[in-house]
Amino acid sequence: MVCTALAIVRLHDLFAVVMLAGIYSLLSASLFLDLDAVDVAFTEASVGAGISTLLMLASLKLVGRHQKKKRYKPTLALGIVIVTGGLLVYGTFDMPHFGSADAPVHKHVAPRYMEESMTEVGVPNMVTSVLASYRGFDTLGETVVVFTAAIGVMSLLLVSRETKQQSKKKVPADMQQQIILRVVAKMMLPLILLFALYVQFHGDYGPGGGFQAGVIFAAGVILYTMLFGLSNAQRIFKRQVLVLLTASGVLVYAGVGVACMLLGGNFLDYDVLRHDPVHGQHLGILLVELGVGITVASVMITLFFKFTWRTVKHKYIS
Repeated sequence: MVCTALAIVRLHDLFAVVMLAGIYSLLSASLFLDLDAVDVAFTEASVGAGISTLLMLASLKLVGRHQKKKRYKPTLALGIVIVTGGLLVYGTFDMPHFGSADAPVHKHVAPRYMEESMTEVGVPNMVTSVLASYRGFDTLGETVVVFTAAIGVMSLLLVSRETKQQSKKKVPADMQQQIILRVVAKMMLPLILLFALYVQFHGDYGPGGGFQAGVIFAAGVILYTMLFGLSNAQRIFKRQVLVLLTASGVLVYAGVGVACMLLGGNFLDYDVLRHDPVHGQHLGILLVELGVGITVASVMITLFFKFTWRTVKHKYIS
C-alpha cells in the first residue's frame, strides 16, 4: 500500500493514477478482510475500488489524461500537509496501543454491543445493529453528507436543456461495436441488480446494507449506460425521477425518526414502531437502510450522467 501511495504521488499520467487508486482501495479492502471487518471490506471494495474508479475515469474525459505542468512550486501546500499530518500522528500518541486489551473500546463499548445487541435489537449481523440502530444518528449524518455532496457536484456540472436535446440526437454509445460485451452485459445486468437487492435486504443477516447495495445497483446502471448509450439509459432512468429519489432516501431515513417521536419514543428509537421492541428494531433498520440505498444509488447514477453529459457537450456539441 505504501508503494502504491508513493507511485500515485509521483506519476503524472492521471489514468495510471486512477488505476493505482483503485488498486490501493482493493488492497485496503483485503486488509480489512484480514482484520475480520467484512462489512468495511465490502464497502471499501464497492465504493473505493468500484464506483469511485468509474467516476474518476469519467472525469478524465473532461480534464485530460496527463497532468499539466505546475506554474508554481506547491511549497506552502506541502508544508501545511506535513504539519497537519504531524499533528495527527502526535494525536495518536495518547491513544491506546493497537489491539490493547485495556483499550476502553474493548472494555466497555464492544462487550456492550456483543452481549446486548441480540436482546435489544435482535439482528444477527452486529455491524448492522451498530450502524443502523446504536449509531443511527451518525449514519443519518453520513447519508446527508452524500446528498449534500451530490447537490454540490450537480451544481458545478450543470448542462443546459438545449445541449441535452442536441446530444440525444447525436450521441452514439461508446461501445456500440462491442457485440460480445453487449450480449454478456445483457445476461449479467439482471444478476447484478438482483445481487444489489440481495445485499440490500440481507444486511441484517450478513455483510451488506444500503451503502453497498446502492453502489452495486448504480454500477449495474453505469455498465448499461457505457454499453448502450446515455440516451437509452435516460429513457429508463429519468432525470426528474433520480432527483426525487436522491432526496426521498434522506426523507425516508429522517421520516422514520420523526415517526418514532410521534409514537412516543425518541428520534430513531425504533422500539415504538411495533408492539414488540425487537420487531420495531427490525422494521426501523429495514426502512433506514432502504433510505440509504435509494440515496446512494440515485446519487451515483446522477453523478455519472452529469459527467457523461459534460463529456458529450465537449465532444459532440462544442
